[in-house]
Amino acid sequence: MALLLSLETSSHTFSCALHQDEQLVSFKEERTKQSTASRLSIFINQLFDEASLKKNQVSAVVVSSGPGSYTGLRIGTSTAKGICYALNSQLIAVNTLELLLHQFFKSNQQLLPANYFLCPMLDARRNEVYCTLIDQERATVETIQTKMIDENSFSYYLKHPVFFFGEGAIKCKEIIRNPQAIFVENITPSAIELGELGYKKMIQGETESVEDFEPFYLKDFQVKKPKSLS
Repeated sequence: MALLLSLETSSHTFSCALHQDEQLVSFKEERTKQSTASRLSIFINQLFDEASLKKNQVSAVVVSSGPGSYTGLRIGTSTAKGICYALNSQLIAVNTLELLLHQFFKSNQQLLPANYFLCPMLDARRNEVYCTLIDQERATVETIQTKMIDENSFSYYLKHPVFFFGEGAIKCKEIIRNPQAIFVENITPSAIELGELGYKKMIQGETESVEDFEPFYLKDFQVKKPKSLS
């Protein structure tokens, strides 16, 4: 039986989880913004304490590969790599938009009509989102991209229902005003489903080089200019 530690740090919230194979053992989540660096290691220790497990039992560390928060992805990746080096564990990466799609299907598949599109979104600041678009056959219609959102976004596809979800979709709700645009709330990247996908990748041998792996940032880091003191 494999013990997996999952770290989800791609969004404004972060979470971590322990799974024995696909079975959830322990879970921690923090929804306070900008607390990932200071709280992640504490949460990891709490996971093992609550589950009465030892870190040296970890078979693999699963991490969100992005896109998402530049800082969050760096923190999650560096933490995962450090654990993998220390414990000689495997590293597994899951695309964050793939994770959102998995979460959507897990809780909403029974509500889907005959024809539809799915659009997971992550916040990319201002009026931009990281997104992809798939159809009812789960075929990719628009590849992963950074997209500027306006009132005409996705208009070509909105002849059919388009389900928008993820943190990036929240800010698009007041911009994309089309009766075929359906906004599904309360779907944010979670270490629970991250571990489920990570286990499937592990048994399929889809692991990463601990030395060479880098997150899928998609968008360059932007330094905020300090406010004028004058």
